[in-house]
Amino acid sequence: MSDTRRRVKVYTLNEDRQWDDRGTGHVSSTYVERLKGMSLLVRAESDGSLLLESKINPNTAYQKQQAILTYFCLQQDTLIVWSEAENYDLALSFQEKAGCDEIWEKICQVQGKDPSVEVTQDLIESEEEHIEEMPETSPLIDLPTCELNKLEEIADLVTSVLSSPIRREKLALALENEGYIKKLLQLFQVCENLENTEGLHHLYEIIRGILFLNKATLFEVMFSDECIMDVVGCLEYDPSLAQPKRHREFLTKTAKFKEVIPITDSELRQKIHQTYRVQYIQDIILPTPSVFEENFLSTLTSFIFFNKVEIVSMLQVSGFYYGMDGLCVGTSSCSFKVGMDDLQVRSAATDIFSYLVEFSPSMVREFVMQEAQQSDDDILLINVVIEQMICDTDPELGGAVQLMGLLRTLIDPENMLATAN
Repeated sequence: MSDTRRRVKVYTLNEDRQWDDRGTGHVSSTYVERLKGMSLLVRAESDGSLLLESKINPNTAYQKQQAILTYFCLQQDTLIVWSEAENYDLALSFQEKAGCDEIWEKICQVQGKDPSVEVTQDLIESEEEHIEEMPETSPLIDLPTCELNKLEEIADLVTSVLSSPIRREKLALALENEGYIKKLLQLFQVCENLENTEGLHHLYEIIRGILFLNKATLFEVMFSDECIMDVVGCLEYDPSLAQPKRHREFLTKTAKFKEVIPITDSELRQKIHQTYRVQYIQDIILPTPSVFEENFLSTLTSFIFFNKVEIVSMLQVSGFYYGMDGLCVGTSSCSFKVGMDDLQVRSAATDIFSYLVEFSPSMVREFVMQEAQQSDDDILLINVVIEQMICDTDPELGGAVQLMGLLRTLIDPENMLATAN
């Protein structure tokens, strides 16, 4: 098995100030006699050819990105960027943070810098301003009129921008400013009524491409009550399938929202429904992204996560108490009991426990400590969780691994220090 820590994509900045993908390979740092110094070498994983040979110059400013940067649209904590000439910028996007850290240490060692720095040399102020301002000063993309006979042109446009971070940003702004998504979804209804298969296939490509623009403002429109089922409808018409999927039928007829105790808060109900449907889009409808495409849907993942946090917050504020055949979650008192006998109850309990730990590990930890002090009963939450891990009937130990991760979160020293402060 190849070492994925050193697996990278090589990018160069072209004359239009757009990043071009030069290929995927494995990076190493070694002394190159011809260059008279330590150098970064990237060999293609396909045929071993040399994708990059770059001497680590003692005076070059290397940057290690610590956050997702809209301009580069590359992964968090796995990006090293530098310039070798006035109009020749390079970037390495690592599959794993550990590999990025190793190469960064080599660069800092050559330049005599502390690896904790994010930039090895002072940057030229004008260059920083140029990078930051470029997406704002560039003109927006002109969108074709939203008509049936323009769907192919729109699909080609959306597909063509996905390889360019700057053009993705421009297209997202244009879609947002012109209220374009709702117009597209109106065309979807027309195409479906007319049984216009070609138009429906184009709309699949368009909506899928808009999702990959990775913009929260567009998600707010697409996942609203007014639009989300039409978005799901567009994604049913994958051109690669002989027959369209029936995702809307599943969501509206097969999937049932069960309430043991009625939820009267309409906003809470809407948020639960929205989260379930968006999670369905991510997990079931959209294809699994490759390693270097994961950042395209990072905002979608965040959208789902913060929805779950908001749901837990709304439950906590309202003092909501939820009971179900051995499963009780009282968020106002932080009480949580897991029924051992029913598989569905156990699965639901684990999911809710997971949401609570993600939302506030300190709250769960405080309850566990209080329960141990106040109760002589052996049926304590922490004991039940450990018993679930030991008695997991799944051959692959899926439930046990999930619970082990939650326990690890609860006893993480850094987590405790963060909440203490």
